[in-house]
Amino acid sequence: MMLPLADLLLTPDEMAAVDSDAAASGIDSYGLMEKAGQAVAAAALRTFPEALRYIVLCGPGNNGGDGYVAARALQQAGADVQLFRLGDPQRLRGDAARAFADCPIRGAGIAGYAPHAGDVVIDAIFGAGLSRPVPDEVATVIARVAEAGIPVIAVDLPSGLDGRSGKVLRAAFHAERTVTFMTRKPGHLLLPGRELCGELEVFDIGIPGRIVRAHAGGLIAENTPEQWQPKIPSAGADAHKYKRGHLVVFSGGPNATGAARMSAMAGLKAGAGLVTIASPPEALDVNAGLLTAIMLHPIDGEASLREWLADQRLSTFVLGPGFGAGDKARQFCLALADRHLVLDADGITSFRDDPQRLFDAFAEGRTRLVLTPHEGEFGRLFPDIAADERLSKIDKARAAAKRAHAAIICKGADSVIAAPDGRALINANAPPWLATAGSGDVLAGIVGGLMAQGAPAFEAAAAGVWLHGLAGQHAGKGLTAEDLVEAVKPL
Repeated sequence: MMLPLADLLLTPDEMAAVDSDAAASGIDSYGLMEKAGQAVAAAALRTFPEALRYIVLCGPGNNGGDGYVAARALQQAGADVQLFRLGDPQRLRGDAARAFADCPIRGAGIAGYAPHAGDVVIDAIFGAGLSRPVPDEVATVIARVAEAGIPVIAVDLPSGLDGRSGKVLRAAFHAERTVTFMTRKPGHLLLPGRELCGELEVFDIGIPGRIVRAHAGGLIAENTPEQWQPKIPSAGADAHKYKRGHLVVFSGGPNATGAARMSAMAGLKAGAGLVTIASPPEALDVNAGLLTAIMLHPIDGEASLREWLADQRLSTFVLGPGFGAGDKARQFCLALADRHLVLDADGITSFRDDPQRLFDAFAEGRTRLVLTPHEGEFGRLFPDIAADERLSKIDKARAAAKRAHAAIICKGADSVIAAPDGRALINANAPPWLATAGSGDVLAGIVGGLMAQGAPAFEAAAAGVWLHGLAGQHAGKGLTAEDLVEAVKPL
Protein backbone atom coordinates (compact mmCIF):
# COMPACT_ATOMS: atom_id res chain seq x y z
CA MET A 1 0.00 0.00 0.00
CA MET A 2 1.36 3.44 -0.99
CA LEU A 3 1.17 5.86 1.91
CA PRO A 4 0.05 9.47 1.36
CA LEU A 5 2.98 11.89 1.21
CA ALA A 6 1.93 13.50 4.48
CA ASP A 7 2.32 10.12 6.22
CA LEU A 8 5.94 9.64 5.13
CA LEU A 9 8.88 10.53 7.36
CA LEU A 10 11.96 12.10 5.80
CA THR A 11 15.08 13.18 7.65
CA PRO A 12 16.21 16.78 7.17
CA ASP A 13 18.99 15.58 4.83
CA GLU A 14 16.49 13.61 2.75
CA MET A 15 14.18 16.61 2.54
CA ALA A 16 17.10 18.79 1.45
CA ALA A 17 17.77 16.30 -1.34
CA VAL A 18 14.10 16.50 -2.34
CA ASP A 19 14.34 20.30 -2.56
CA SER A 20 17.52 20.03 -4.62
CA ASP A 21 16.04 17.52 -7.06
CA ALA A 22 12.88 19.59 -7.40
CA ALA A 23 14.95 22.62 -8.42
CA ALA A 24 17.08 20.51 -10.78
CA SER A 25 13.92 19.21 -12.47
CA GLY A 26 12.99 22.72 -13.52
CA ILE A 27 10.48 23.51 -10.77
CA ASP A 28 10.64 27.15 -9.68
CA SER A 29 12.16 26.90 -6.21
CA TYR A 30 11.11 30.45 -5.36
CA GLY A 31 7.58 29.48 -6.30
CA LEU A 32 7.78 26.69 -3.72
CA MET A 33 8.99 29.17 -1.10
CA GLU A 34 6.13 31.49 -2.01
CA LYS A 35 3.60 28.68 -1.44
CA ALA A 36 5.23 27.75 1.87
CA GLY A 37 5.23 31.31 3.21
CA GLN A 38 1.65 31.90 2.06
CA ALA A 39 0.59 28.69 3.85
CA VAL A 40 2.22 29.92 7.07
CA ALA A 41 0.45 33.29 6.80
CA ALA A 42 -2.88 31.57 6.20
CA ALA A 43 -2.34 29.32 9.22
CA ALA A 44 -1.56 32.35 11.39
CA LEU A 45 -4.69 34.23 10.31
CA ARG A 46 -6.85 31.13 10.67
CA THR A 47 -5.47 30.04 14.05
CA PHE A 48 -5.01 33.46 15.70
CA PRO A 49 -7.37 35.92 14.02
CA GLU A 50 -7.49 37.97 17.22
CA ALA A 51 -3.75 38.75 17.22
CA LEU A 52 -2.87 42.42 17.72
CA ARG A 53 0.55 41.97 16.12
CA TYR A 54 2.18 39.15 14.16
CA ILE A 55 5.85 38.99 15.03
CA VAL A 56 7.86 37.26 12.31
CA LEU A 57 11.32 36.05 13.34
CA CYS A 58 13.47 35.30 10.30
CA GLY A 59 16.68 33.30 10.21
CA PRO A 60 19.67 33.34 7.83
CA GLY A 61 18.52 30.53 5.49
CA ASN A 62 15.54 29.29 3.53
CA ASN A 63 13.43 28.98 6.68
CA GLY A 64 13.92 32.72 7.05
CA GLY A 65 12.91 33.09 3.41
CA ASP A 66 9.59 31.41 4.21
CA GLY A 67 9.22 33.93 7.02
CA TYR A 68 9.80 36.94 4.74
CA VAL A 69 7.10 35.65 2.38
CA ALA A 70 4.74 35.10 5.32
CA ALA A 71 5.39 38.62 6.65
CA ARG A 72 4.59 40.15 3.24
CA ALA A 73 1.41 38.06 2.92
CA LEU A 74 0.22 39.04 6.39
CA GLN A 75 0.79 42.73 5.71
CA GLN A 76 -1.08 42.45 2.41
CA ALA A 77 -3.98 40.93 4.36
CA GLY A 78 -4.11 44.07 6.51
CA ALA A 79 -2.44 42.69 9.64
CA ASP A 80 -0.01 44.59 11.87
CA VAL A 81 3.33 42.85 11.23
CA GLN A 82 6.68 43.38 12.92
CA LEU A 83 9.76 41.59 11.61
CA PHE A 84 12.97 40.72 13.46
CA ARG A 85 15.87 38.98 11.77
CA LEU A 86 18.93 36.97 12.77
CA GLY A 87 22.12 37.97 11.01
CA ASP A 88 22.88 40.40 8.21
CA PRO A 89 20.21 40.18 5.48
CA GLN A 90 22.79 41.30 2.91
CA ARG A 91 24.45 37.91 3.36
CA LEU A 92 21.32 36.02 2.31
CA ARG A 93 21.63 33.97 -0.88
CA GLY A 94 19.32 32.47 -3.47
CA ASP A 95 15.61 32.30 -2.78
CA ALA A 96 15.98 33.66 0.75
CA ALA A 97 17.65 36.81 -0.61
CA ARG A 98 14.86 37.24 -3.15
CA ALA A 99 12.21 36.78 -0.45
CA PHE A 100 13.88 39.48 1.65
CA ALA A 101 14.05 41.82 -1.33
CA ASP A 102 10.34 41.27 -2.05
CA CYS A 103 9.33 41.91 1.57
CA PRO A 104 8.36 45.55 2.22
CA ILE A 105 9.15 45.24 5.93
CA ARG A 106 12.85 45.79 6.60
CA GLY A 107 12.67 44.79 10.25
CA ALA A 108 15.30 44.96 12.97
CA GLY A 109 17.78 42.72 14.75
CA ILE A 110 16.23 39.78 16.59
CA ALA A 111 17.65 40.89 19.94
CA GLY A 112 15.36 43.92 19.82
CA TYR A 113 12.12 41.99 20.11
CA ALA A 114 10.24 42.69 23.34
CA PRO A 115 7.00 40.67 23.68
CA HIS A 116 3.72 42.57 24.08
CA ALA A 117 0.32 41.27 25.08
CA GLY A 118 -1.59 40.30 21.94
CA ASP A 119 1.52 39.22 20.00
CA VAL A 120 1.68 36.02 17.99
CA VAL A 121 5.18 34.88 17.04
CA ILE A 122 5.94 33.21 13.71
CA ASP A 123 9.17 31.33 14.21
CA ALA A 124 11.05 31.14 10.90
CA ILE A 125 14.56 31.15 12.32
CA PHE A 126 16.02 27.68 11.76
CA GLY A 127 13.48 24.93 10.98
CA ALA A 128 14.41 21.25 10.76
CA GLY A 129 17.99 21.55 9.54
CA LEU A 130 19.52 22.81 12.78
CA SER A 131 22.31 20.57 14.10
CA ARG A 132 24.06 22.83 16.59
CA PRO A 133 23.00 24.64 19.77
CA VAL A 134 21.09 27.85 19.15
CA PRO A 135 23.15 31.02 19.59
CA ASP A 136 22.81 33.24 22.65
CA GLU A 137 20.55 35.85 21.07
CA VAL A 138 18.08 33.20 19.90
CA ALA A 139 18.09 31.45 23.28
CA THR A 140 17.34 34.82 24.90
CA VAL A 141 14.36 35.45 22.61
CA ILE A 142 13.03 31.92 23.19
CA ALA A 143 13.17 32.55 26.94
CA ARG A 144 11.41 35.92 26.61
CA VAL A 145 8.60 34.46 24.53
CA ALA A 146 8.11 31.58 26.94
CA GLU A 147 8.09 33.87 29.98
CA ALA A 148 5.52 36.17 28.37
CA GLY A 149 3.30 33.26 27.31
CA ILE A 150 3.21 34.43 23.69
CA PRO A 151 1.75 31.84 21.27
CA VAL A 152 4.11 30.57 18.58
CA ILE A 153 3.57 29.20 15.09
CA ALA A 154 6.67 27.34 13.93
CA VAL A 155 7.74 27.10 10.30
CA ASP A 156 8.78 23.50 9.55
CA LEU A 157 9.95 22.77 13.12
CA PRO A 158 10.29 24.93 16.25
CA SER A 159 13.72 26.55 16.19
CA GLY A 160 16.07 24.78 18.56
CA LEU A 161 14.81 21.28 17.75
CA ASP A 162 16.88 18.73 15.87
CA GLY A 163 14.66 17.48 13.04
CA ARG A 164 16.44 14.13 13.02
CA SER A 165 16.21 13.29 16.72
CA GLY A 166 13.59 15.61 18.26
CA LYS A 167 16.20 16.72 20.80
CA VAL A 168 16.44 20.28 22.09
CA LEU A 169 19.66 21.98 21.05
CA ARG A 170 20.15 24.22 24.09
CA ALA A 171 16.71 25.91 23.87
CA ALA A 172 13.63 25.62 21.67
CA PHE A 173 10.31 27.32 21.13
CA HIS A 174 7.18 25.58 22.40
CA ALA A 175 4.82 26.08 19.46
CA GLU A 176 1.06 25.91 19.54
CA ARG A 177 1.11 25.02 15.86
CA THR A 178 3.77 23.87 13.42
CA VAL A 179 3.41 24.12 9.65
CA THR A 180 5.70 21.79 7.72
CA PHE A 181 5.83 20.97 4.04
CA MET A 182 5.27 17.79 2.02
CA THR A 183 6.23 15.32 4.78
CA ARG A 184 6.99 15.10 8.45
CA LYS A 185 10.44 14.59 9.96
CA PRO A 186 11.39 12.19 12.77
CA GLY A 187 11.71 15.20 15.09
CA HIS A 188 8.00 15.84 14.73
CA LEU A 189 7.25 12.47 16.40
CA LEU A 190 10.17 11.84 18.74
CA LEU A 191 10.05 13.43 22.17
CA PRO A 192 10.40 16.13 23.28
CA GLY A 193 9.93 17.37 19.71
CA ARG A 194 6.40 16.00 19.45
CA GLU A 195 5.24 18.02 22.45
CA LEU A 196 7.04 21.19 21.38
CA CYS A 197 5.46 21.15 17.89
CA GLY A 198 1.89 21.49 19.14
CA GLU A 199 -0.70 20.89 16.41
CA LEU A 200 1.08 19.75 13.26
CA GLU A 201 -0.07 20.76 9.76
CA VAL A 202 1.56 19.18 6.68
CA PHE A 203 1.09 21.43 3.64
CA ASP A 204 1.63 20.26 0.05
CA ILE A 205 3.58 23.01 -1.72
CA GLY A 206 3.57 21.17 -5.05
CA ILE A 207 6.73 19.05 -5.19
CA PRO A 208 5.84 16.00 -7.31
CA GLY A 209 5.27 12.85 -5.30
CA ARG A 210 7.74 10.89 -7.43
CA ILE A 211 10.57 13.18 -6.25
CA VAL A 212 9.54 12.95 -2.60
CA ARG A 213 9.15 9.16 -2.71
CA ALA A 214 12.51 8.76 -4.43
CA HIS A 215 14.18 10.00 -1.24
CA ALA A 216 11.82 8.33 1.24
CA GLY A 217 13.75 5.14 1.86
CA GLY A 218 10.76 3.58 3.58
CA LEU A 219 12.93 2.43 6.48
CA ILE A 220 11.55 4.99 8.96
CA ALA A 221 7.85 5.64 9.43
CA GLU A 222 5.16 6.17 12.03
CA ASN A 223 3.87 2.97 13.60
CA THR A 224 0.44 2.51 12.04
CA PRO A 225 -1.52 -0.58 10.97
CA GLU A 226 -0.58 0.05 7.33
CA GLN A 227 3.00 -0.85 8.24
CA TRP A 228 2.31 -4.34 9.59
CA GLN A 229 -1.32 -5.37 9.03
CA PRO A 230 -0.57 -7.57 5.97
CA LYS A 231 1.82 -9.70 8.06
CA ILE A 232 -0.55 -10.29 10.99
CA PRO A 233 -2.50 -13.55 10.54
CA SER A 234 -6.26 -13.14 10.60
CA ALA A 235 -8.58 -15.77 12.01
CA GLY A 236 -10.55 -17.54 9.30
CA ALA A 237 -13.59 -19.77 9.49
CA ASP A 238 -11.35 -22.80 9.97
CA ALA A 239 -9.40 -21.30 12.87
CA HIS A 240 -8.92 -23.39 16.01
CA LYS A 241 -6.84 -23.05 19.12
CA TYR A 242 -3.81 -24.98 17.87
CA LYS A 243 -3.77 -23.08 14.60
CA ARG A 244 -3.59 -19.82 16.54
CA GLY A 245 -0.48 -20.89 18.40
CA HIS A 246 0.59 -21.79 21.90
CA LEU A 247 2.13 -19.08 24.06
CA VAL A 248 4.08 -19.89 27.22
CA VAL A 249 4.78 -17.28 29.90
CA PHE A 250 7.25 -18.05 32.69
CA SER A 251 6.20 -17.21 36.23
CA GLY A 252 8.35 -16.09 39.10
CA GLY A 253 8.25 -17.57 42.59
CA PRO A 254 5.22 -17.62 44.92
CA ASN A 255 5.65 -13.94 45.82
CA ALA A 256 6.12 -12.78 42.21
CA THR A 257 3.39 -14.38 40.09
CA GLY A 258 1.19 -11.45 39.16
CA ALA A 259 3.34 -10.10 36.32
CA ALA A 260 3.30 -13.44 34.49
CA ARG A 261 -0.47 -13.73 34.83
CA MET A 262 -0.97 -10.27 33.33
CA SER A 263 1.35 -11.14 30.43
CA ALA A 264 -0.45 -14.44 29.89
CA MET A 265 -3.91 -12.88 29.89
CA ALA A 266 -2.74 -10.13 27.52
CA GLY A 267 -1.41 -12.80 25.14
CA LEU A 268 -4.70 -14.67 25.27
CA LYS A 269 -6.70 -11.50 24.57
CA ALA A 270 -4.34 -10.63 21.71
CA GLY A 271 -5.45 -13.84 20.00
CA ALA A 272 -3.15 -16.70 21.00
CA GLY A 273 -5.03 -19.99 20.80
CA LEU A 274 -3.56 -21.48 23.95
CA VAL A 275 -1.65 -19.85 26.79
CA THR A 276 0.23 -21.69 29.52
CA ILE A 277 2.03 -20.32 32.54
CA ALA A 278 5.18 -22.29 33.24
CA SER A 279 5.44 -22.12 37.01
CA PRO A 280 7.99 -23.18 39.60
CA PRO A 281 6.47 -26.00 41.72
CA GLU A 282 6.43 -23.80 44.81
CA ALA A 283 4.25 -21.23 42.99
CA LEU A 284 1.75 -23.71 41.54
CA ASP A 285 -0.86 -23.28 44.24
CA VAL A 286 -0.77 -19.48 44.04
CA ASN A 287 -1.13 -19.52 40.26
CA ALA A 288 -3.73 -22.29 40.20
CA GLY A 289 -6.00 -20.36 42.53
CA LEU A 290 -6.03 -17.36 40.19
CA LEU A 291 -6.18 -18.95 36.72
CA THR A 292 -9.16 -20.06 34.68
CA ALA A 293 -8.74 -19.76 30.90
CA ILE A 294 -4.96 -20.04 31.17
CA MET A 295 -3.29 -23.42 31.66
CA LEU A 296 -0.54 -24.20 34.15
CA HIS A 297 2.53 -26.39 33.81
CA PRO A 298 5.22 -27.05 36.45
CA ILE A 299 8.81 -26.33 35.44
CA ASP A 300 11.44 -27.03 38.07
CA GLY A 301 14.62 -26.14 36.21
CA GLU A 302 16.48 -26.27 32.92
CA ALA A 303 16.28 -30.05 32.60
CA SER A 304 12.49 -30.14 32.94
CA LEU A 305 12.19 -27.23 30.51
CA ARG A 306 14.26 -29.00 27.86
CA GLU A 307 12.18 -32.13 28.31
CA TRP A 308 8.97 -30.15 27.83
CA LEU A 309 10.39 -28.51 24.69
CA ALA A 310 10.11 -31.84 22.89
CA ASP A 311 6.56 -30.66 22.19
CA GLN A 312 7.09 -28.58 19.06
CA ARG A 313 3.68 -26.97 19.41
CA LEU A 314 5.22 -24.79 22.12
CA SER A 315 6.11 -22.05 19.67
CA THR A 316 6.49 -18.78 21.52
CA PHE A 317 7.65 -17.78 25.00
CA VAL A 318 7.66 -14.70 27.21
CA LEU A 319 10.40 -14.59 29.83
CA GLY A 320 11.13 -11.81 32.27
CA PRO A 321 8.02 -10.39 33.97
CA GLY A 322 8.47 -11.09 37.68
CA PHE A 323 10.86 -13.94 36.90
CA GLY A 324 13.92 -12.70 38.75
CA ALA A 325 17.31 -11.90 37.26
CA GLY A 326 20.18 -14.35 37.35
CA ASP A 327 21.54 -17.68 36.17
CA LYS A 328 18.16 -19.43 35.94
CA ALA A 329 16.84 -16.79 33.57
CA ARG A 330 19.96 -17.12 31.42
CA GLN A 331 19.66 -20.91 31.30
CA PHE A 332 16.00 -20.81 30.33
CA CYS A 333 16.57 -18.16 27.69
CA LEU A 334 19.40 -20.07 26.02
CA ALA A 335 17.34 -23.26 26.07
CA LEU A 336 14.76 -21.39 23.97
CA ALA A 337 17.20 -20.23 21.29
CA ASP A 338 15.39 -22.16 18.53
CA ARG A 339 11.93 -20.81 19.48
CA HIS A 340 10.31 -17.40 19.39
CA LEU A 341 11.04 -15.43 22.54
CA VAL A 342 9.93 -12.10 23.98
CA LEU A 343 12.59 -11.16 26.52
CA ASP A 344 11.53 -8.51 29.00
CA ALA A 345 12.50 -6.98 32.35
CA ASP A 346 14.51 -9.44 34.48
CA GLY A 347 15.27 -11.53 31.42
CA ILE A 348 17.09 -8.59 29.84
CA THR A 349 18.91 -7.66 33.03
CA SER A 350 20.17 -11.25 33.40
CA PHE A 351 22.50 -10.71 30.41
CA ARG A 352 23.93 -7.37 31.46
CA ASP A 353 27.40 -8.87 32.09
CA ASP A 354 27.57 -10.84 28.83
CA PRO A 355 24.97 -9.63 26.31
CA GLN A 356 26.87 -11.15 23.40
CA ARG A 357 26.05 -14.61 24.72
CA LEU A 358 22.37 -13.80 24.21
CA PHE A 359 22.93 -12.29 20.79
CA ASP A 360 24.97 -15.26 19.58
CA ALA A 361 22.26 -17.71 20.64
CA PHE A 362 19.72 -16.04 18.33
CA ALA A 363 22.10 -14.96 15.57
CA GLU A 364 21.22 -17.50 12.89
CA GLY A 365 18.11 -17.80 10.76
CA ARG A 366 14.93 -15.75 10.93
CA THR A 367 14.57 -13.13 13.62
CA ARG A 368 13.07 -14.96 16.58
CA LEU A 369 13.93 -12.66 19.49
CA VAL A 370 12.05 -9.56 20.62
CA LEU A 371 13.70 -7.37 23.27
CA THR A 372 11.57 -4.81 25.15
CA PRO A 373 14.00 -2.58 27.09
CA HIS A 374 13.21 0.69 28.76
CA GLU A 375 16.04 3.22 28.76
CA GLY A 376 17.89 1.72 31.73
CA GLU A 377 17.64 -1.85 30.43
CA PHE A 378 18.77 -0.72 26.99
CA GLY A 379 21.91 0.70 28.57
CA ARG A 380 22.63 -2.63 30.26
CA LEU A 381 22.60 -4.58 27.00
CA PHE A 382 24.03 -1.88 24.71
CA PRO A 383 26.12 0.44 26.91
CA ASP A 384 28.21 1.88 24.07
CA ILE A 385 25.21 2.59 21.86
CA ALA A 386 23.26 4.11 24.74
CA ALA A 387 26.14 6.43 25.64
CA ASP A 388 26.62 7.84 22.11
CA GLU A 389 25.01 11.29 22.27
CA ARG A 390 25.36 11.71 18.50
CA LEU A 391 22.70 9.07 17.92
CA SER A 392 18.95 9.65 17.90
CA LYS A 393 16.58 7.18 19.51
CA ILE A 394 15.97 5.73 16.05
CA ASP A 395 19.70 5.37 15.40
CA LYS A 396 20.18 3.61 18.72
CA ALA A 397 17.29 1.21 18.19
CA ARG A 398 18.47 0.29 14.68
CA ALA A 399 22.04 -0.28 15.80
CA ALA A 400 20.88 -2.45 18.70
CA ALA A 401 18.53 -4.50 16.51
CA LYS A 402 21.30 -5.20 14.02
CA ARG A 403 23.77 -6.22 16.73
CA ALA A 404 21.31 -8.46 18.57
CA HIS A 405 19.62 -9.91 15.46
CA ALA A 406 16.39 -9.06 17.25
CA ALA A 407 13.37 -6.84 16.99
CA ILE A 408 13.89 -4.09 19.54
CA ILE A 409 11.18 -2.11 21.31
CA CYS A 410 12.84 0.92 22.88
CA LYS A 411 10.01 1.71 25.26
CA GLY A 412 8.75 5.13 26.24
CA ALA A 413 6.07 7.62 25.34
CA ASP A 414 7.71 7.66 21.89
CA SER A 415 8.56 3.96 21.64
CA VAL A 416 10.73 3.05 18.68
CA ILE A 417 10.51 -0.41 17.16
CA ALA A 418 13.47 -1.53 15.04
CA ALA A 419 14.40 -4.57 12.94
CA PRO A 420 17.85 -5.97 12.10
CA ASP A 421 17.37 -4.94 8.45
CA GLY A 422 17.18 -1.23 9.37
CA ARG A 423 13.42 -0.70 9.44
CA ALA A 424 12.22 1.49 12.30
CA LEU A 425 8.79 2.72 13.39
CA ILE A 426 7.97 5.53 15.81
CA ASN A 427 4.88 4.95 17.92
CA ALA A 428 2.66 7.93 18.63
CA ASN A 429 -0.63 6.54 19.94
CA ALA A 430 0.37 5.84 23.55
CA PRO A 431 -1.37 8.05 26.14
CA PRO A 432 0.82 9.34 29.01
CA TRP A 433 -1.12 7.36 31.62
CA LEU A 434 0.32 4.10 30.18
CA ALA A 435 3.36 4.77 32.38
CA THR A 436 2.15 2.61 35.25
CA ALA A 437 3.40 -0.49 37.06
CA GLY A 438 2.76 -3.66 35.06
CA SER A 439 2.19 -1.89 31.76
CA GLY A 440 5.34 -3.45 30.28
CA ASP A 441 4.22 -6.93 31.36
CA VAL A 442 1.02 -6.44 29.37
CA LEU A 443 2.98 -5.28 26.32
CA ALA A 444 5.24 -8.35 26.44
CA GLY A 445 2.18 -10.60 26.54
CA ILE A 446 0.52 -8.87 23.58
CA VAL A 447 3.66 -9.21 21.46
CA GLY A 448 4.01 -12.86 22.50
CA GLY A 449 0.38 -13.53 21.61
CA LEU A 450 0.88 -12.11 18.11
CA MET A 451 4.09 -14.06 17.55
CA ALA A 452 2.39 -17.27 18.67
CA GLN A 453 -0.14 -16.77 15.86
CA GLY A 454 2.67 -16.61 13.30
CA ALA A 455 3.41 -12.90 12.99
CA PRO A 456 7.09 -12.15 12.25
CA ALA A 457 9.05 -10.70 15.14
CA PHE A 458 9.24 -7.09 13.90
CA GLU A 459 5.62 -6.89 12.82
CA ALA A 460 4.47 -8.55 16.06
CA ALA A 461 6.51 -6.03 18.06
CA ALA A 462 5.14 -3.05 16.12
CA ALA A 463 1.55 -4.27 16.20
CA GLY A 464 1.89 -5.08 19.90
CA VAL A 465 3.08 -1.58 20.75
CA TRP A 466 0.21 -0.06 18.75
CA LEU A 467 -2.40 -2.35 20.37
CA HIS A 468 -0.91 -1.54 23.78
CA GLY A 469 -1.36 2.18 23.10
CA LEU A 470 -4.91 1.61 21.85
CA ALA A 471 -5.77 -0.36 24.99
CA GLY A 472 -4.42 2.50 27.07
CA GLN A 473 -6.66 4.94 25.25
CA HIS A 474 -9.70 2.74 25.83
CA ALA A 475 -8.88 2.11 29.50
CA GLY A 476 -8.55 5.84 30.17
CA LYS A 477 -6.79 7.95 32.76
CA GLY A 478 -6.00 6.37 36.09
CA LEU A 479 -5.72 2.89 34.60
CA THR A 480 -4.01 0.02 36.39
CA ALA A 481 -2.31 -2.87 34.64
CA GLU A 482 -5.42 -4.96 35.33
CA ASP A 483 -7.56 -2.35 33.57
CA LEU A 484 -5.13 -2.37 30.66
CA VAL A 485 -5.40 -6.15 30.23
CA GLU A 486 -9.17 -5.87 30.15
CA ALA A 487 -8.94 -3.28 27.37
CA VAL A 488 -6.70 -5.39 25.07
CA LYS A 489 -8.49 -6.37 21.87
CA PRO A 490 -7.26 -8.67 19.07
CA LEU A 491 -6.63 -7.30 15.60
